[in-house]
Amino acid sequence: MELGRLSTDALASFAVFADHLSFTRAAEELHISQPALHVKVRKLSEILGVPLYTRHGRRLALTPAGERVARFARDLDARVSAFLSDVRGAAPARVPALAAGEGAYLYLLGGVVRPGIRLINGDRARTLAAVRTGRADLGVSVLDVMPTDLEAVLLAAYPQVLVMPADHPLAGEPDLTLADLAGASLVAPPPTGPHRVALERALRAAAVPWTLAVEAEGWPLALHFVSLGIGLAVVNGCVIPPPGLVTREIIDLPAVSYHAVHHPSRADDPMVTGLLSEIRTALRNAPCTSRPPSTSTPAPRPSGSS
Repeated sequence: MELGRLSTDALASFAVFADHLSFTRAAEELHISQPALHVKVRKLSEILGVPLYTRHGRRLALTPAGERVARFARDLDARVSAFLSDVRGAAPARVPALAAGEGAYLYLLGGVVRPGIRLINGDRARTLAAVRTGRADLGVSVLDVMPTDLEAVLLAAYPQVLVMPADHPLAGEPDLTLADLAGASLVAPPPTGPHRVALERALRAAAVPWTLAVEAEGWPLALHFVSLGIGLAVVNGCVIPPPGLVTREIIDLPAVSYHAVHHPSRADDPMVTGLLSEIRTALRNAPCTSRPPSTSTPAPRPSGSS
């Protein structure tokens, strides 16, 4: 079938490529050769007159036009599927899709994860890309800058806390300031991550000396290192420490705000509103005691884990 010169087969193939950002993996899923997929994507780009992806070394990324094309392709596929289901008298097969990072799934969305929801795991950039391309109906992430092309809904705001063994001297304090971290050996994220950048900036501004104990990607590994006595860690307040560890709020660090994001055209879509309703219910029932009411206005947030 052709929409003018626009092939629906090429659109569907591009949507798979947009999922993987890899010609190798996309071609395998489509059961075609890589050269054949290259041809489909190149011809689609030529017909539209815009580049659909860029290459940065070995990494591929969609252009804004590529994101729009992928979203259009998925929307078209969903409409065709719904039409065929209606004609055949069958129930629609589509399920809601949620994108979020490791930290959000582990500490924020546990009450939402269930069969019947397609889960997409990725960092902040991949979560936003999944929403922009239509791969995900809703994304959840820590945001410091609100995306101008997506609708962002505040879910909850959390303080930043220091995680330490229960017998650590600072565990006797009701709350802490950055000055209390002077001389601390910290388990920190890699240096390019937003949480590490903001934490270093805050410590430097407060003239607080510290040392790096070890770099850890993700809160679970950071907590593991703290449990082993390697060092202390600054994490988001929604993180529930394992037995033997405690958290204390660092009152002069800004709060961490988690947002749900969706495409503006999907504001009234049941797939979006249903997921949002489930997430809000789960947050109200969450065991985390350090969570302020989600209706509060959080402080500007330059750090945190997705």
